[in-house]
Amino acid sequence: MIETVLVMVLVIGLGWPLGHYLARVMRGERSWLDRVFGPVESLIYKAVGTDAKRGMTWRGYAKAFALSNLVVGLVVWVQFMVQAWLPLNPDAIPNMRWDTALHTMVSFLTNTNQQHYSGQAQLSYLSQMIGIVGLQVATPVMGLAMVVATLRGLFGGRQEMEQTAASGTQAISGHGAVREGEDRDVGNYWVDVTRATLRFLLPLCLIWSVLLTSQGVPSTLQPGPQITPVDASVEMKTQKIPLGPVSPMVAIKQLGSNGGGWYGPNSAVPLENPTPLSNFLEMLGIMLIPVAITFMVGPFTRRRRLTAMVFGTMLLMSLASTGLSLWSEAYSTTTADPALMEGKEVRLGAEASALWSSVTTQVNNGSVNSMHDSLAPLTGGVAIVNMLINSIWGGIGCGLQQFLVYLMLAVFLAGLMTGRTPELFGRKIEAPEVKLLALLILLQPIVLLAFTAITLAVPEWTGNSNPGFHGISQVFYEYSSAYANNGSGFEGLGDATYWWNLSCALVLALGRFPALIVPLAVAGLMAKKRVAPESSGTLHVETPTFSLTLIAVIVILTVLQFMPALVLGPIADHLALTSSATGL
Repeated sequence: MIETVLVMVLVIGLGWPLGHYLARVMRGERSWLDRVFGPVESLIYKAVGTDAKRGMTWRGYAKAFALSNLVVGLVVWVQFMVQAWLPLNPDAIPNMRWDTALHTMVSFLTNTNQQHYSGQAQLSYLSQMIGIVGLQVATPVMGLAMVVATLRGLFGGRQEMEQTAASGTQAISGHGAVREGEDRDVGNYWVDVTRATLRFLLPLCLIWSVLLTSQGVPSTLQPGPQITPVDASVEMKTQKIPLGPVSPMVAIKQLGSNGGGWYGPNSAVPLENPTPLSNFLEMLGIMLIPVAITFMVGPFTRRRRLTAMVFGTMLLMSLASTGLSLWSEAYSTTTADPALMEGKEVRLGAEASALWSSVTTQVNNGSVNSMHDSLAPLTGGVAIVNMLINSIWGGIGCGLQQFLVYLMLAVFLAGLMTGRTPELFGRKIEAPEVKLLALLILLQPIVLLAFTAITLAVPEWTGNSNPGFHGISQVFYEYSSAYANNGSGFEGLGDATYWWNLSCALVLALGRFPALIVPLAVAGLMAKKRVAPESSGTLHVETPTFSLTLIAVIVILTVLQFMPALVLGPIADHLALTSSATGL
């Protein structure tokens, strides 16, 4: 419990100044750092052929996002399939099979890091450093750029936000260069990605990498040593200890809401997570930037109370999720079953495992310090619900993007219930916007339930280790994790097959790209509308009452529609476990 409190206090204490700094970076404000980063940024802008002062419409921004993902994805896919012939492969790792390479590329391209491979045995140093870590750096800032552009659209575009900041009052559409009905400038994608990478993410990663290296996390390009096992009577006379530049990858996997790991068992491996302090630092890294982004919202949009609403709503959901996970894993009736310690690190304990499982699924991180397949059934159920909501803290950018989707739907529903015209920040939410949002909300149950049903209907495709209620949870968790860009899994699945690789690759893409592009399109449509002045009939979203309404909408749109799957999976699994323990 002390660790839980310390993590939350430090995350909030560090997230506040980081969020304000990030707001200044994304607004493009001048600072002394321009002398350091300005020349490097200019070279990058020339290389990609963009004018840093020229903005983009939402369509141009979305096209640049899609193009960058396409190019980077193809390069990394090819690299995985030819890694045996490339340098920095001291352990002679062979090429990846095409479907595993495809799934791995899509997984890391979508900021998910769902792994159907064991990193230390199936990826070379070069593939880990360039393909994996490269995507772990690029994809978080791509998501951040998309949500920043969406926020600009919701407030009328970059030009109108600058006018508002200069005058201290809301700019009126139709005055000056801002005209009603015209597409608005939502920023320059290449500038947003470059500034966020150089001025924010990479410096943080450097600090975290040094801290983890000081705790004993490996950071070397030398091949792993051959050692003699302690028990000389075993058949294996020598064992190779896999090393590598592990520390930089662990730093970005945590800070970038990436997840995954250099080693197959992830942060349960002592080499990747050697000490209590490294465990604390890695948990802190999971939440740090997503929380900082909530504190960025107010300074970036010049609406300070908006930060309080976003942060307060996410914090309330986070505390409820964490509390339930800790109770289920450490204090409920199922804790008496010794089988539940299988898959957990005894040096960390049940509480630390429960806290990590809750935090890593509240954020789109997915790294683990225990095997989630061994969690108590209700703890696993909480993890699934966290991923279904997908915006308790969420990933870098994509969590706040999903939160904005729920926000706009809540405004629309609240407006209908109170007889008011649904407006968000002075702009009407009308039929075109609601249709796009509804399609996005419906996509989740269609994809998750359809793939879960198909997989369970064909046992030879499933490959799960438990045919009972827990087997349903294993399959549903895998697809929920893929769709939520989380990446953690119930590791009882034999998922390194053509079916799992290809089906999960599709679910990964469907869970990432529509969730980022559709809200940007909605914001682009709203940006063109006339701003209605506030009146006594205006619905104020920055209030505790609306925050509770928003949480109710989130619960209805996510948890309740998946209740049958939750009942057949983790809830039934819990009841079966408790009934067998009591002899009923």
